[in-house]
Amino acid sequence: MRALVFKHYGKPDQIAFVDTPRPVPKPNEILVQVHAAGLNPIDTMIPKGTFKPILSFQLPATLGSDLAGVVVEVGSRVTRFKPGDAVFASIFDVSGTGALAEFATVPETAAALKPANLDFVQAASIPMVGLTSWQALKERTQLQPGQKVFIPAGAGGIGTFAIQLAKYFGAKVATTTSTGNVDMVRSLGADEVIDYKKQPFEDVLRGYDAVLGTVRGDAIEKSLRILKPGSAIVSLVGPPDAAFARVRGMNVFMVFLFGLLSRKIFRRAKATGATYSFLFVHPDGGQLAEIGELLGAGHIRPVIDKVFPFEQAKEALAYLEKGRTKGKVVVQIS
Repeated sequence: MRALVFKHYGKPDQIAFVDTPRPVPKPNEILVQVHAAGLNPIDTMIPKGTFKPILSFQLPATLGSDLAGVVVEVGSRVTRFKPGDAVFASIFDVSGTGALAEFATVPETAAALKPANLDFVQAASIPMVGLTSWQALKERTQLQPGQKVFIPAGAGGIGTFAIQLAKYFGAKVATTTSTGNVDMVRSLGADEVIDYKKQPFEDVLRGYDAVLGTVRGDAIEKSLRILKPGSAIVSLVGPPDAAFARVRGMNVFMVFLFGLLSRKIFRRAKATGATYSFLFVHPDGGQLAEIGELLGAGHIRPVIDKVFPFEQAKEALAYLEKGRTKGKVVVQIS
C-alpha cells in the first residue's frame, strides 16, 4: 500500500510517499481501508520534532491522525465492528500506523460508526477537533446552559466545531476572527464576534465562565482579564502542566519541568479566582459516537476549507501550515 511517511525529524525533505506492507490488525484492532484523512496542526509539527519529548514514533512513521473509511478486517477480540462497516476515528497517539495511507489499523476503542448523513471526507474532518472540543467543554469546564465561553480563532478547525458544540450545550459564545470571516462564525452560532484586527478582545469581554486556549503567545494571560471568579481556562497550546506529565507517565524530572513551565499561569489564574489546565486530546470511540449522534441530528455540521487528492498530501500539509484555513483540510485517498 502507499503511505506518506517521515523518515527523520526536522527535515521537510524527509516526508515522502513509500510503498509499505499492509498492516495486520492486532486482536483488539480493526483494519480500515482509508477513504479520507483529516489534517490537524499537530500533523505538521510532529515531523519537526516539536513533540518528540512527549510522543514516541518508530521511524519511518506514517503521518496523519484522523480518518474515515471501511472496515476490511477485524481482530479476534473485536466485537463492535465487522467488515463492511463505515467508521471514523482519531488514531493519534494510539496506533502504530498513521491515517495518510491506503490502509490503517485502528484500536476498537478509538473508532465509531460514521454518521450516515456524512460522506467520508466530511467524517474525516471531525475526530480530533470533535474530541478536543468535547473533552475541553464537557469534561474540563463542564459548560452549563447560560454560561459564557470564549473560543478564540473561531474560523479555525477547532473553533468552527467548538463554537457549535458550546451552543448545543446552551452557552453564550464569544470568538475572534478576521474581518472576512465574521459572517461565517456568526452562522455557526457565535453570539459576540470580535475582529482582532480592529480591537483587543480583553478590552471588550467581561464576566466569562470559561476560555478555550487555542492561540499561542500571550493570549492565555490576556484572557485572565475577561474571567470571573470560579472560571476555568483549558489550554490546547500550553504551557503543559505537571498533571499532564503524570498522566503521560513521565519521569519525575519532566513532572517538575512542566510544573515549572506552568507555574506563572497557575499563579495568575489563582489570583483571579480561575483554574488552569492543559489538555492533550485522547482518542475515545465512545465520545466520538456521541459526537456522531449530534452530527447525524444536524446539531453540528462539518466545516471544510479544502480537499486535496492523496497525491497532493504534502501540499495539503503545507497549505494547513500557513494557518489561514477556514475549518478543516482533508485529503481524499480513495
